[in-house]
Order: sequence, then structure tokens, then C-alpha cells
Amino acid sequence: MSDKRLLRARLRAARAEMVERHPARPLDVPDAFILALRPGLVVASYVPLGGEADPASLEAAAWAQGCEIALPFVVDRATPIRFLAAEAGLVDGPFGLRQPPADAAARIPDIILTPLVGFDRRGNRLGQGAGHYDRAFAEHPHAWRVGIAWSVQEVPALTPDPWDVPLHAILTECEWITP
Repeated sequence: MSDKRLLRARLRAARAEMVERHPARPLDVPDAFILALRPGLVVASYVPLGGEADPASLEAAAWAQGCEIALPFVVDRATPIRFLAAEAGLVDGPFGLRQPPADAAARIPDIILTPLVGFDRRGNRLGQGAGHYDRAFAEHPHAWRVGIAWSVQEVPALTPDPWDVPLHAILTECEWITP
């Protein structure tokens, strides 16, 4: 088993324990996030799964500022994700995901809210391991990349792979981190 697999397992367990101790804990919306919003921006969010921190408060702030919400559409591990209009509703997707239907309108994100398994203060992230967000970041290099996690998911340092793209900011229940 690789070091990343072991680290993912440890961080998922910490995340699950955090959610068990503090169910439905909303994230405060930082001023820096609100200041980045303006009408017409597309904010790519996600439907939380498996103890992931819920971005609902950030979505609400984006809606209030006239932004549009898009959600990832996943086909399988190998196919890159697409961001589709959230107003199309949600259907069941692979891996237990809830996502827009395949025929929902495609959107190009200006801001990508990214669920994390782990992170460090340099903006490095550890995701689920399929590379979906790595490929999305490469496809949308202009997008502001904001990781969403619980503070227990922070590690001292992650060693990025050559294809990894760092985050611009990270939000936890405790703080807004800008690497």
C-alpha cells in the first residue's frame, strides 16, 4: 500500500470522526471569498460525500452575489469531470455522487470549490486519487482554486506530484488559509 493510500485512510478517518463529533457544522464565509464574487461568475461547487466539509454556506453567498453554481459531472475514474449547471437538479452518479444530469448545460468555472482529503499550508492538496480535480485545474488554469476541508485534515507537508496544481486558498471551520 502506498504512502498516499495510508495517508488518505488516516485523514478520512479523522474527517469522519470530526463529522461525528460536530454534525452539520456550517463553515463561516470569509470576507476574502465574498470580495471575489460578482454577478455572472460561475462557482463550481460539489455535493459533499463521506464526511467532506459542506460548501453550502459558500454557495449561498455566491447565489446572493448573483453568481451561478455549477457542479461536477463524473462518468468514471478515467474520464475528466465536466462542470454542469446546478439548476438542472441532481441525479445519482457513480461512486455515490449526486450530480446534474448528463444533458445539463456545461459551464466554465471562474472559482472551483474543491473537496479535500488532505492539505498543507503551501496549498498542496490530497484528493481522492482519481486525478479529477488535477485535470480540471489544468483545463481551467484561470479559475480560483479554493480547497474546502476540516482542520483535522491538515498535514505538515505534502509532496506534490509533477501534475499537481496548488490551491489559491483553503477554508476550514477554523480559518481561511492563503498559501
